[in-house]
Amino acid sequence: MRLSLLSAALLAPALASHAAEDAPLFLNASQLSIATGKPSLVLMSGASTHIPVWSLSGGTEGQSVCGVVTGLPNDCGGVRVEITVTSTDTETSPAFEDVYRVHLSQMIEGAPFTARHLQGDPVRTTLPAGPLHSRSIVLNAYYKVQPGAPLCVRIQREPGDPADTFTRPMGLAAVKITPVKAPAAPFVVQDVPGYNSWPMLQAMGDKLVCVYTRGSGHTIGEDARATYARTSTDGGKTWTPETTVANSPGYGDVPVGKGLDSTGALLAWVRRVGKEWHQDLYRSTDGVNFTLVTTPTLDPRPVQITDIFSVPTVGLMALWFAGDYGDQGPTHSWGKLTSTDDGKTWTQTTIESGLTKAQWPTEPSAVYLGEGRILAIGRTESGAPTTERAQFQMTSTDHGKTWKREQTNITNVLISTPSLILDAKTGLLSNYYYQRGQAGVLWRRLVKPESVFEHPLRWPAPEAVAAGSDSTIDAGNVNATVIGDTHYLSYYSGKAPNTAVQVSVLKAPAGEAK
Repeated sequence: MRLSLLSAALLAPALASHAAEDAPLFLNASQLSIATGKPSLVLMSGASTHIPVWSLSGGTEGQSVCGVVTGLPNDCGGVRVEITVTSTDTETSPAFEDVYRVHLSQMIEGAPFTARHLQGDPVRTTLPAGPLHSRSIVLNAYYKVQPGAPLCVRIQREPGDPADTFTRPMGLAAVKITPVKAPAAPFVVQDVPGYNSWPMLQAMGDKLVCVYTRGSGHTIGEDARATYARTSTDGGKTWTPETTVANSPGYGDVPVGKGLDSTGALLAWVRRVGKEWHQDLYRSTDGVNFTLVTTPTLDPRPVQITDIFSVPTVGLMALWFAGDYGDQGPTHSWGKLTSTDDGKTWTQTTIESGLTKAQWPTEPSAVYLGEGRILAIGRTESGAPTTERAQFQMTSTDHGKTWKREQTNITNVLISTPSLILDAKTGLLSNYYYQRGQAGVLWRRLVKPESVFEHPLRWPAPEAVAAGSDSTIDAGNVNATVIGDTHYLSYYSGKAPNTAVQVSVLKAPAGEAK
């Protein structure tokens, strides 16, 4: 990334006075310099108002501008980056979208200024009702920082992205950088030597039950891998001794889904992989002792069966997906399982088949909203650095008989398994997911379900609720549950061969959401 050293030197004292804790720092257009391409610094005018902006093309790729921010407070753990854009073009309307991303790095003493570079994810937004309107767009809600070190910010429009449909220039007026305190540290469920991973967390009354697995690495079929459980009655601070759920000779046992039956007993799907591939359902009334309920014969054979939830007039329901993570397709499918006898028997239904990898929703999480409506979010397996790498939203209005799958605007993902919680008191929906890789952040997007049920591109910006390892496959897979007004989020974090199962705790959201 090319930076203007003169601009950086001039900018530093100008922003130093804005370094109070949590006070936002700003870069206006005159404090930014050309980084790549040939964007132009112009005035966008309306009547007697003239706004200096960087004009970023809607047709020419590779245009970006940059600046340097100093004076981050000593107690901040990260920063949130937003931009303000506007346009005077008469074609501006909500029929179009544009796409931006931010590049971030820090100038750390004794290290190259490229060492902490993060290429942000593309963010798509709908244009406003007409020209002269301004938009604030969150490009990154939490970038981990070292306080005191200069922060390099580069803003780039992405006219080559398939979601950027507005071919006219857009004006970048300002960049807002807000220092954010680090999320609270999590509690540890299990951190003995080994690859403690893939937890499932379920509330049973006031008790938390965490079902997880341990092996020697990021593998699912090794004989050394077994599934265990621990319980907590003090909100995750302490946990009972580990008990064994499943340790099948010649197989690896991995929990993949959880839920409750009509009596309040815990149900846990455990994938058993060895010379064959099975999905075993276990039941427990205390979170300590588990009994095998059934091993259904299923075709197509699921990769996983995910969390169990209750649907009126149907019974228990769980979503599944089938295929191969390494196959581009079109061989992939997903569907539902239903049970009318508390999980003793299951009926399998395929919802979609013949999908390509890019179309395939994996590891879904679902909630019943009432009046026959179900909303599910699925992980994407796409690795594209565009808005095509986004979570899927699947909805049903008839108790799961028929479904519609659409792409969302949730693009800050990397093999990010979702977990949904619908709060009964407020009706607010929390979508939790861990962005693996360099970001290493557990996010929440909070929304009123009715605002996105038919509009999957309207999910609001995320907030960071936990931070973990940036070792790509050695952290992630959040699974959430709720007790009263508190959300509990289990995930794993570390670096192979040793990772830990952790639980983050936060208050359920209150009040309004978008």
